[in-house]
Amino acid sequence: MADLDALRARFARALEEAAPGSAPDPAPYADRLLARWGEPHRRYHTLAHLTAVLDHVDTLAEYAGDVAAVRLAAWFHDAVYLPERSENEERSARLAERALAEAGVPAERTAEVARLVRLTVTHAPADDDRDGQVLCDADLAVLASPPSAYAAYTVAVREEYHFVPNDDFRAGRAAVLRQLLALPRLFHTPHGRREWEATARHNITGELEMLSLGDTPDA
Repeated sequence: MADLDALRARFARALEEAAPGSAPDPAPYADRLLARWGEPHRRYHTLAHLTAVLDHVDTLAEYAGDVAAVRLAAWFHDAVYLPERSENEERSARLAERALAEAGVPAERTAEVARLVRLTVTHAPADDDRDGQVLCDADLAVLASPPSAYAAYTVAVREEYHFVPNDDFRAGRAAVLRQLLALPRLFHTPHGRREWEATARHNITGELEMLSLGDTPDA
């Protein structure tokens, strides 16, 4: 169960960090975001995922150039999420642009937040994109979960796509996993490469083997 008060406090700190001394009351913004993350159709992209990404950003904070922007990008990166739609990241970025401008975040930092949100379409930050590397690594850290947590993650993803027939889901999911394995690296920060890369590749390989056997979590 997510600690909503703790999350509200984290958002207030993030907004103050991004717009020191000029931000309005953060509570309405936090509550609207928490309501989005708590939508009943979500199974993986939930408040638990938000909390995990925020925690991973904290772990990787030393590698960011503008950690305040990265933290806000974590809040907004899946703020709009409908599993049957393909423009979730773009709509989330536009939401960030509107909300953060209204909240007094400087235009340059607001633009950086929106850029980072859009980057989660590909999770392919440039070699010199420190902020992008931190956000993408934080978002994909679930791939390096312990076995039971990774199994729960795969079940939650399947539940979000309950409307997709099993054969189609297996084919689509397998394609995504093969694309990930084909990348020269899944993680870009030193911590991510050192602590998460090998485990993530092991987990993905195991999931692919299960999919090839037709072993898919029940929708």
